[in-house]
Amino acid sequence: MASLPTPIWQFGTSRFLQAHVDLFVSQALERGEALGGITVLQTTDNPASAARVAALAGGAGYDVLVRGLREGHPVDERVRCTGVHAACNATADWPMLREAFAGDAVRVVVSNTADAGWRPDPRDGPGQLREGSAPPGGFPAKLLVLLHARWRKAPDAPLTILPCELVSRNGEQLRDCVAGLAASWHADPAFREWLQSHPAWVNSLVDRIVPEALEPVGAVAEPYALWAVERQPRMELPCRHPAIEVADDLGRHERLKLWLLNLGHTLLAHLWLRERLAPGFTVLQAMQSPTLRTPLEQAWQSEVLPVFAAHGEADVADRYLAGVRDRFMNPWLAHRLADIATHHATKVVRRVAPVVEAATRLTPGLAQPLLRSVITEAAAPEQGRSKT
Repeated sequence: MASLPTPIWQFGTSRFLQAHVDLFVSQALERGEALGGITVLQTTDNPASAARVAALAGGAGYDVLVRGLREGHPVDERVRCTGVHAACNATADWPMLREAFAGDAVRVVVSNTADAGWRPDPRDGPGQLREGSAPPGGFPAKLLVLLHARWRKAPDAPLTILPCELVSRNGEQLRDCVAGLAASWHADPAFREWLQSHPAWVNSLVDRIVPEALEPVGAVAEPYALWAVERQPRMELPCRHPAIEVADDLGRHERLKLWLLNLGHTLLAHLWLRERLAPGFTVLQAMQSPTLRTPLEQAWQSEVLPVFAAHGEADVADRYLAGVRDRFMNPWLAHRLADIATHHATKVVRRVAPVVEAATRLTPGLAQPLLRSVITEAAAPEQGRSKT
């Protein structure tokens, strides 16, 4: 393995990152269009993460199996990924990592932590800003301490922070999370000002279904991939890649993903619940069943696409929807509707309700019978519980 530091550091070991960011960098390195290799940091005590880090640290690379449909045609490819040049445990290797990050070699930080990854660890505290202190437990505190070390030793070195968590305005939200922690620790005001103004905290949106891990490391991924990055002064991308799109505003990308792909999943889950179908029923089976596909297609065409047209985005929505159908018809993807139905009411609020709200503003009078029934039925259990 290469010695630290590499120019790209990645918090998280997930199969998604292996088939998305890591693969993009690997492919770009072959063309001479990447900053350099990646250092993967394990941020939790999860044994599966530890096994992946051990395999990545061997330096041999891993396979990504790209399987699905592209413009209706089957794709089944094996791609070798060699973008990860170092891997370590952020807790066990903390002194070395802190010293390496304090220099000017690390230029981009990428993250994709678990759902609870941004929650502060109550055991962390301001004493961890001192050199030689124990490593923090939480990801926000780890990042804060590393940034404090950078501020002390190389404050003018450029740095871009690119979270990939599925959180709207994720760069800004991670910045606020880390800055809030610095305030609660009563960190030096000059450092807190630097924290807000110097690193480029970049909003981004990722879109790729990575349904399966390979052992000990590697992944199965669909052909479609997107990393939409919101343009910002001073930001630096880890690489150039056809799947990376820099945009002035992520709103269009968020609408496409939430209102067509994610909404489609949630409508199928609603229909699956209503019809009381088998627990193992998949998205592919739903797309092959007129009972589920017909109302889904009707909702897309009559209840959702007119809202995109009102946004002036009819053509791009039509193209994106054609790709969504390919993704839903992926014969290699066993995506269970029972899994999609988890936290169904919350997903309806995020994925379906905004389309109805937008229609109310932009296309008054547009009938949206299925979307409105989904919202009503998803809210009913919550209303019942609120009365008890």
